[in-house]
Amino acid sequence: MTDSLKQKTIKGVSWSFVEQILTRAANFVIGIVLARLLSPTEFGLVGMISVFIAFSQIFIDGGLSSALIREKNPEEKDFSTVFIINLGMSILFYFILFFLSQPIADFYGQPILRSFLRIIALTLIISSFGSIHNTLLTIRVDFKTQSVISVVTAVVSGAIGIIYALRGYGVWALAAQSLSATIVCTLLLLLLVRWVPRTGFSADSFRRLFSYSSKLLTSNVIRVIYDNAYPIVIGKKFSAASLGQYSQACKYPGVANATITSALNRVAFPILSQIQDDDRRLIEVYEKYIELSCFVIFPVLLGLCGCARPFVHFLLTDKWLECVPLMQIICFSLLANCVTNINLNLLYVKGRSDLVLRLEIVKKTIAFAILFITMFFGLKAICLGQLIFSFIDFGLNTIYTRKILNYGLLPQLRSMAPYFFCSLIVLAESLVFSQFVTPAWLALLVSLVVCPVSYWLLTKAARLYANKEMKDLFVQKIRKRNN
Repeated sequence: MTDSLKQKTIKGVSWSFVEQILTRAANFVIGIVLARLLSPTEFGLVGMISVFIAFSQIFIDGGLSSALIREKNPEEKDFSTVFIINLGMSILFYFILFFLSQPIADFYGQPILRSFLRIIALTLIISSFGSIHNTLLTIRVDFKTQSVISVVTAVVSGAIGIIYALRGYGVWALAAQSLSATIVCTLLLLLLVRWVPRTGFSADSFRRLFSYSSKLLTSNVIRVIYDNAYPIVIGKKFSAASLGQYSQACKYPGVANATITSALNRVAFPILSQIQDDDRRLIEVYEKYIELSCFVIFPVLLGLCGCARPFVHFLLTDKWLECVPLMQIICFSLLANCVTNINLNLLYVKGRSDLVLRLEIVKKTIAFAILFITMFFGLKAICLGQLIFSFIDFGLNTIYTRKILNYGLLPQLRSMAPYFFCSLIVLAESLVFSQFVTPAWLALLVSLVVCPVSYWLLTKAARLYANKEMKDLFVQKIRKRNN
């Protein structure tokens, strides 16, 4: 990795991590407070409509933001065209959801979903006004500004949600939090990123961008349908309370995974796009991203798996204990997720969105078959099905990275393996502390102190690349601050 590329990566990853850590920390605390104030049923109601919001968001953007990021020299007419499409599609999908809200409420047998969905769907229109502004920040690798926006948004919207919950508004506290988050985020983007559309719609721009994004759109639709099939199946076949337990089980491993994965992937895509024509450098940079991802995400997920029971008992209270075994399974199912996403980024930057689409069709056919079988055996079986599919997902993705860049399954496993084995020690330690240390808060505290130290020492003794890179970055920051 060249010095300029390395510095840009370090700067981007640093600010991206700052944003993710601060934002997720704020959301984590807010989520804990809301989980203590609200019931599993109320969280389950939100999960029931999440699929429809997520599905709409995919169509509104249509993969055009990714197409803009990948463009080497996007023009003003490109940005204006995408802005107009996003705004128009958001209005269209709001009215679609408005009229579908009653059938959706009837499907779940929850009358409150009619008005709830109509309120939440307003976020689609509001967020479309800032979509290009956010894309511009990503193209510029300006995660410092994104950090400020995300943290302020999380704190303000979280405070609003908590106030509504304390006043007894129930599920409407979650609606207030979601709506206020979108409003605050959009306003900050408009204030801090000085951009307005200066041209009209360009058919040429649309055709060029859509030729890439169309396949990406189809693959994203398949992915979102699969991701949200679980809330639909659980909400319909079981209950809102069961869906609430499942949602909480996914939430905290998901926060840990997304904090690290999103921080790296948001930087990786624009950086890798700049060297898309140099295969040797692509592999070199790609391998480093894998090691850095595994270095952080593996011990976090396995540590959370080990101390899941005291975590839920102390922070969420006993009404959420049903989610503990589900959370432990999900922690394992997310281990390969960071590398899977980087694999897809590699295909995107090489312009092979056709391969991404082909992969999604094959993978999600397998995934839906697994879901269909496991849904008859309860929530644990459904989560175990996700675990099985996660490894199938990773293996299938490496087929095309091997064909395109000769960097397939075995080289990637070799990069991941040392971090996995070191993280197993973290899992063992946290399980021992959870079992033999009481009360729950003390078990959590001991795990938070001992596990990171032992992991750092293990990776240092093994002379792993990511440990050295993190140490050098830390020393560099200290020296820069002292100077």
